[in-house]
Amino acid sequence: MKAGVLHGICDIRYEDIPKPEPKAGQALIKVKYTGICGSDIPRVNADAAHYYPIVLGHEFSGTVEEVGEGVTSVKPGDRVAGIPLVPCMKCEDCQKGNYSLCKHYDFIGSHSYGSYAEYVCMPESNIVKFADDVTFEQGAFFEPATVALHGLERTGYKGGKTVAILGGGTVGMMTMQWAKIFGAKEVVVFDIVDERLELGKRLGATGGINTLKEGFMDEAMAYTGGRGFDYVYETAGNTITMKMAFELAANRADVCFIGTPTRDLTFTVKEWENINRKEFNLTGSWMSYSAPFPGHEWELVAHYFATGDLKMDDSFTFKIFPLSRIDEAFELFKTPGTVKGKILIDSEQ
Repeated sequence: MKAGVLHGICDIRYEDIPKPEPKAGQALIKVKYTGICGSDIPRVNADAAHYYPIVLGHEFSGTVEEVGEGVTSVKPGDRVAGIPLVPCMKCEDCQKGNYSLCKHYDFIGSHSYGSYAEYVCMPESNIVKFADDVTFEQGAFFEPATVALHGLERTGYKGGKTVAILGGGTVGMMTMQWAKIFGAKEVVVFDIVDERLELGKRLGATGGINTLKEGFMDEAMAYTGGRGFDYVYETAGNTITMKMAFELAANRADVCFIGTPTRDLTFTVKEWENINRKEFNLTGSWMSYSAPFPGHEWELVAHYFATGDLKMDDSFTFKIFPLSRIDEAFELFKTPGTVKGKILIDSEQ
């Protein structure tokens, strides 16, 4: 089969490799779309890959081609999305159902060969089916959609409250929609690009605030009667928005950092003192799994994509590249600001 094989820094090649065969308990997936995750960029364009050669790719959709011995939950022809984490199921964290925290996990697309290929093998438990009226493009967004839902639930989220979403990217827009689906009173998106704020409103946000504008904090507080937001979700991994979360939080609020930081972060005493004076709860979120594995996050994404309550927008996808041009796709990330949305790799082209 053809695959995009990473041989070194900035050295990803379209070439032939052996087609995998499903073992007992596995299924062979004919891949349609794979999204380029932010974590894939330093693996290709820097030195973050675990080893070479490696086939990356973990946000993907496709069709079951063949099943191994003992597989009963999926069959050839099923439309499916891949679940990349393969926990050990033996460590203390796994025994508690905290699969995201497993220290001995495998991960399809970073530790094991992934979906930048025509085919990929998956354990039966790592496959979620979706309805015929859910597109393969939506299927490639299952993983970021589950990341958003997992982050929302890390705070013990309840409806009827005010919610701030910091960052209008894919995960931010998904987090905003989950907050609305589960009954938020107000959901406000914060970003520096007006087009992202307008997108948020189209998808159901109460409002959008450009944080580059003078006086934006007063505008934000007006949504809450000056008391601050009950829930604050930081999805950008940006030092500015991570500090902003502390300012926007109400007394006894819940704050969750979903975004992955890329730079060191320091707080002044006054900034950090917000935690003490407001007594808000601060937590992080990592991946998207719960017990029983892989978790209700994956079932709910399939359900709400099918009902239409969880919406896609054309702007979510920036470009679609055939697998044969995967090197060109990663070249775009070398120029900051070029990529505005998700790039999908089409393994059938």
